Amino acid sequence: MNTTRADNIGKSITWILLGVSGGLGLDLCAKELLQDYSLQEFIFIRSAIGVLVFLLIAPIFFGGHKMLHTARWKWHALRSTLAIGAMYGFFYGLSKMPLVNALTLGFTAPLMVTALSSIFLGDHIGRHRWGAVVVGFIGTLVMLRPGSGEFTFASMAILIAAFCYATQAITARYLKDESMLSMAVYVVLGPMLVASFFINNETWITPDSKGWILMLGAGLCSVVTWIGFINGYRGTSPAILAPFEYAALIGGAIAGYLIWGEVPDRWVLAGGMIIIASGLYVVYREVGRLN
Repeated sequence: MNTTRADNIGKSITWILLGVSGGLGLDLCAKELLQDYSLQEFIFIRSAIGVLVFLLIAPIFFGGHKMLHTARWKWHALRSTLAIGAMYGFFYGLSKMPLVNALTLGFTAPLMVTALSSIFLGDHIGRHRWGAVVVGFIGTLVMLRPGSGEFTFASMAILIAAFCYATQAITARYLKDESMLSMAVYVVLGPMLVASFFINNETWITPDSKGWILMLGAGLCSVVTWIGFINGYRGTSPAILAPFEYAALIGGAIAGYLIWGEVPDRWVLAGGMIIIASGLYVVYREVGRLN
């Protein structure tokens, strides 16, 4: 493998793992908050805190607020629209099912990224990796067991969110020349505006001290997540990076058990193992092709 490309892949993987850590922290905060606060309120406050943090640190880390300038509004509008589907779909599902179930379904996104990178980026996806994608979706069916009652609106919402997220990952490659500040800030404006439209006296509960701490934690974790994912996916092929997000499943399973006493059933474990195995096979094939 070319040394420079190997270094770029290594850096991108490091960024992705940072994003995964931030994302898991965000999910833990969200799971706890959504027991007491509405989805609209959570998304609005979390997004507002994230935007505020980015604007505050922009002069130090991102070259100042001038880096928000862009001429590619249509792409940013598309990403913001996709973020609406990703945020609302995932966090709604997360509020209705165990954490590890939601994360496992959400991790169909890396397989979607692999498929979409072939269609929209022209990445070469051979028959072996296409086979891995198909096997991964079989794992999803094992987990959901259509007809068993597990195939709920919440699970569908997370699958839709996974598709929206995967498409966002693809669009990041089209915006390589855009500043990270513009990529991070504009994408959350859509969900924040939609949430503000639906907030009313019935859906708003003023957070207590614990609530504000968790809201702040969610906002800060979202900043870490976006920084990690944007830097990662802009650096190399999504097909290489996406499966590394599976690291969050281990942390999610442990946290779900320790905090909420959630124990995944055998179908979730079996389906999750199939999904993870198919994703890791994609990595194996990709690394073998680059050597």
